[in-house]
Amino acid sequence: MKHAISDLLEILDLEVLEHNLFRGRSPQVGWQRVFGGQVIGQALVAATRTVEPQRNVHSLHAYFLLPGDPKVPIIYEVDRIRDGRSFTTRRVVAIQHGQAIFSMSASFHVHEPGLVHQVRMPDVSGPEDLPSDEEIKARVLPLMPDPVRAYFERERPIELKPVEFRRYMSREPMEPRFNVWIRATGRLPDDPAIHQCVLAYASDMTLLDTSLVAHGRTVFERTIQAASLDHALWFHRPFRADEWLLYSQDSPSAGDARGFSRGLIFSRHGELVASVAQEGLIRPRDDLA
Repeated sequence: MKHAISDLLEILDLEVLEHNLFRGRSPQVGWQRVFGGQVIGQALVAATRTVEPQRNVHSLHAYFLLPGDPKVPIIYEVDRIRDGRSFTTRRVVAIQHGQAIFSMSASFHVHEPGLVHQVRMPDVSGPEDLPSDEEIKARVLPLMPDPVRAYFERERPIELKPVEFRRYMSREPMEPRFNVWIRATGRLPDDPAIHQCVLAYASDMTLLDTSLVAHGRTVFERTIQAASLDHALWFHRPFRADEWLLYSQDSPSAGDARGFSRGLIFSRHGELVASVAQEGLIRPRDDLA
């Protein structure tokens, strides 16, 4: 697993081509398209490198325009829209084959004191109370469908411990909620910007799948055409992405072949560190049944 997090840090370490111009690569793992979280993370890296160090990203809003080609590099062009006294705004466009495949706006803010409140973290099983990797491989994975088992067997930079993991073993419709503990599989540098970029990467991993819980389906089924359409992420408090974070997700609505999902991300100690919202394509392909 440590090799996977090392590879992720290399992927997030963009090459500088010119002023406001960066180049990123994709892991060569046989995927047909670039993982959406990778593009979000790399675009955030590009934007962050044009901002003063004392300003941290507090929100980003992104649109996926075309599937990314993992065989060729991605060019990230940063537009320095505004540098204000308290806020900095950047726009990033990801380009492949001469076309924009992704666009993102991000806002950065200096630290300021102010009013504080947050919602309470859901009362769910902790990561140590869930099956260990060894137990999952021995007891749970053999019961899962082949695509789900292959996903959880694959070496990944982000460790996942789903609380409601039994949803992957049946097609029973459930309440559209999904909780999963997440963390990087290796120690990360102390730079807070790296932890924000890694969490941006991870925030796209399970959110779209939550919109299928109510229908007893998953994104792993070949009869579901799934793709992220847009993605919004807000950072509220400091955190470490290499420590356990609870990603508590729900899906208030689905219709017109689109599913809408939200997520609240809490530290192990109950601090709300980030919020996420996403709409994605969840088009049934009954012709492949």
